[in-house]
Amino acid sequence: MNRWRIMPRSGAAFRLRKGEYLEVVDPDGGQVSDLLAYNATDVREALSNGRTFDYEETIRLSTDNCLWSNRSNRMLTIVEDTVGSHDFLLTPCSEDTFRHFYPDKPVHRGCFGNLAQALAPFGVEPDMIPCAFNVFMNVPVDAATGKIEVLPPTSKAGDRIRMRAEMDLVIGLTACSAYASNGGTFKPIDYRILTESLDQA
Repeated sequence: MNRWRIMPRSGAAFRLRKGEYLEVVDPDGGQVSDLLAYNATDVREALSNGRTFDYEETIRLSTDNCLWSNRSNRMLTIVEDTVGSHDFLLTPCSEDTFRHFYPDKPVHRGCFGNLAQALAPFGVEPDMIPCAFNVFMNVPVDAATGKIEVLPPTSKAGDRIRMRAEMDLVIGLTACSAYASNGGTFKPIDYRILTESLDQA
């Protein structure tokens, strides 16, 4: 079992083999993590929010839901979730995001830039970055108007989500950089990879 820390406003990319478990942990509470997944043998196959919403028939994804690819294949299955509030509607924050929403703040490359840099060695180009599965992000949707709002995460210190890989994957993961997403603060994100045998122990 290995455990790593993603420092505030940064990102990482790594391989996850079929049958392994990825656990994303909010060590301090109130921090979002943008997650991307690609088929390790062909990175043109990537995580798709549209396919996922279609096949899972919900935008509120939690335990026992799958995350699907643009080719209609299962990529990840959520097997444990202590929060139950995640976003799959909004794109990773970027320099343009900061110019649009935070004109009085310094421009930051955001999760998009961090993901692009981390995923480049795996052959993923910036235009291949889709909407991320925004772990712990709190984006309620008004049922009457459809309006969305970004609120501080409800995750507490030690909260986690665990997912099983349904194919060999390349994963991109961040500690999100946007002010509103994280309640105005920036904290680390931890993750660990577990084998099936360790998970069952």
